[in-house]
Amino acid sequence: MFNKYWIMTVLFAAIAGPAFAAVERYQVDPTHTYPSFEFSHMGISVWRGKFDQTSGTITLDRAAKTGTVDIEIDMSSINFGLEDMDEHARSPDWFDVAKYPTASYSGKVIFDGDKPSTIDGEITIRGITRPADLSINLFKCIPHPMLKTEVCGADAIGEVNWSEFGMSKSHYGKGKAGTVTLRIQVEALKQDD
Repeated sequence: MFNKYWIMTVLFAAIAGPAFAAVERYQVDPTHTYPSFEFSHMGISVWRGKFDQTSGTITLDRAAKTGTVDIEIDMSSINFGLEDMDEHARSPDWFDVAKYPTASYSGKVIFDGDKPSTIDGEITIRGITRPADLSINLFKCIPHPMLKTEVCGADAIGEVNWSEFGMSKSHYGKGKAGTVTLRIQVEALKQDD
């Protein structure tokens, strides 16, 4: 009886152990992560802005082909490369940074074969949460040459409609705020448990 119980325990540990050990946690590298967006300006040019301060975590379970993304963005770090535009974006017409200092993104990583391909997610801006799925154009992990740990990077794209987040003024010169393209450049460092 003891031998049978011991054998079953070892078998369960062998099966369950890798599943628990397979979840890897990554810390977003704020110096190599820049959520950005772009939109048409009156149909004659494209404005682009990015956020300079981002934090968060990503998990991957390659064996189960699952993962999660949890990101927080400091909205005051908006950067168009033009101070007047930055200030306007911080105003109540746009992000209302005084009232809503952060935005967040969370989602589930969906795999296609062995690689993440999309993120089924939600974004919260100005306290309002809406669906925001991302397509992953590039995903790669390598040993970091200086930090001696794994680093993963991705490039993702999606769309949101800013009018759904209570933004009252247009950035297009056409009246109501509308659709913007999200472009996410992210790198994250594997964390040892």
